Amino acid sequence: MDAKTIFQSSTSESTEKPSFQDISGTSRCTAYCTASNYDIPRLFQYVQRLGAAHLFRNAAYIQLKEDGKIKGDIFVFAYGSCVFWGFSEEDEKEILHSFKEFERESIAKSECEEFTFTYGDIMKIEEGEIFLHNKDPFTRLAISHGLAQSSKLTTFEEIIQKTIDNTHHLPIRLAKKGKIHLARKEISQKMGEIFIERNFINLHSEMLDTPEFFWEYRELEPFYHKTVHYLDVNKRVEVLNKRLNIVHELFEILSNELNHQHLSRLEIIIIFLISIEVILNLLRDLFHLI
Repeated sequence: MDAKTIFQSSTSESTEKPSFQDISGTSRCTAYCTASNYDIPRLFQYVQRLGAAHLFRNAAYIQLKEDGKIKGDIFVFAYGSCVFWGFSEEDEKEILHSFKEFERESIAKSECEEFTFTYGDIMKIEEGEIFLHNKDPFTRLAISHGLAQSSKLTTFEEIIQKTIDNTHHLPIRLAKKGKIHLARKEISQKMGEIFIERNFINLHSEMLDTPEFFWEYRELEPFYHKTVHYLDVNKRVEVLNKRLNIVHELFEILSNELNHQHLSRLEIIIIFLISIEVILNLLRDLFHLI
């Protein structure tokens, strides 16, 4: 079944309030981060024509039906993450493919976090299983905020780890040999790569704060906090900031090495010019050749 067929199987109008009935099908829940961000207004117009859609602050909620029954819920967040409830992996891939045209700065390897969900007396998350205490999609939306942030954070972690892995030999080489044996162009390129990646994370890090959505829905905030606590989001953000500091220090090391190379080159030029002047003076005053 392709993505268009999946969407067209939904018969609800986009102006309807979300249905609170149970989700049929599987008990699979997944969070993906596929891009730097989504064009939510355009994506919302697209899914509004094909299925039941509802727009929230920086997020879109899509509820799909099949044979008159709810197939699953999708929550798409402006910062490039989306969360699926009740879909098969095949359906998720088809839907994600249909979202490609609304992505900005797509990620080559999308991050995915997998869970299962069921219903219980209280809302909790244990050993990768989410227990829901009701069938309200707003509860799932609150939890999805935490899941989406975790998937985005994983993307940041991958970027920083890749940067550290690709450059960790530079401080070691500096400690052993007293200098970094790279050409000025190579050092400038490394600095550019580090600057781009560090700035990308700094510019998007505010999305890891408590979403503004909970300013209007305070009663849902505890479900969000339970989710981020289970996923260690706050601790991971602290570790990410420490790694950003390491990258910043590496940037400073490369900058100092570049300045050192520049000063060394200037010293060589100055010594060369002084030598020329001394030689000319000797030829003129001592040997009277000029």
